[in-house]
Amino acid sequence: MTITSALRGELAVEGVTMDRFRELVVRLMAYGVVVRDEDRTEQAIYDDARRVEKLLTDYFSIAGLYLHHDLAAQFFRLYPPGAAIDGVAEDPNEPSPALRARVSSNFVAVALALRFLYQEKLNQGYVDAQGEALVSFDDIAAALQTQLKRSLPENAAERMALLAELKRHRLLRYSSSFSIADQDAFLAIRPLILGVISNEALANALEADGVIEPLDAQSETVTAGESE
Repeated sequence: MTITSALRGELAVEGVTMDRFRELVVRLMAYGVVVRDEDRTEQAIYDDARRVEKLLTDYFSIAGLYLHHDLAAQFFRLYPPGAAIDGVAEDPNEPSPALRARVSSNFVAVALALRFLYQEKLNQGYVDAQGEALVSFDDIAAALQTQLKRSLPENAAERMALLAELKRHRLLRYSSSFSIADQDAFLAIRPLILGVISNEALANALEADGVIEPLDAQSETVTAGESE
């Protein structure tokens, strides 16, 4: 019996077609993350992925990839070989830089600021049932300035583009009506930030006095497939 035949048989037990399984694999490889509360499409993908979680885990492990499932926050995140993940046993596989995200230095700086703010909220007990922490745009700007000696882009359009990139990586959530000019508007830092910026990466950044290294050097927990 071939691997494909065996997989098809296992999928049939769960009521999932091979085409749907392939779609789940491609989605995880392309985006690196699936969050159930993102939208209806991602909800359906998450629910089907959960039904065949063991098969997906086995499938990715053949290539040295690690599929992490956070049941409480309801998301899957795919990690490249050799990823260092807080709270997870060290991966013996050799790192594969080609599978890591390629992001801007501004993205890295804001992601670090979000990780700092999230840890503060977590320590203070200000994280909701979904594991999200609410912050204002000014909170992010202040954390960048005080903790990392960095500033946000001056142009408002560039700032919104940066937030959109963070949202695309599922690190932030905000409404379609959000405006950086609205001081009463909040953004939600998602718990996925913990898997992208490790404790060690955050500590190194805070000690580096504003010197920002590439994200794949800061942390080996960048998901597979999230390249620009």
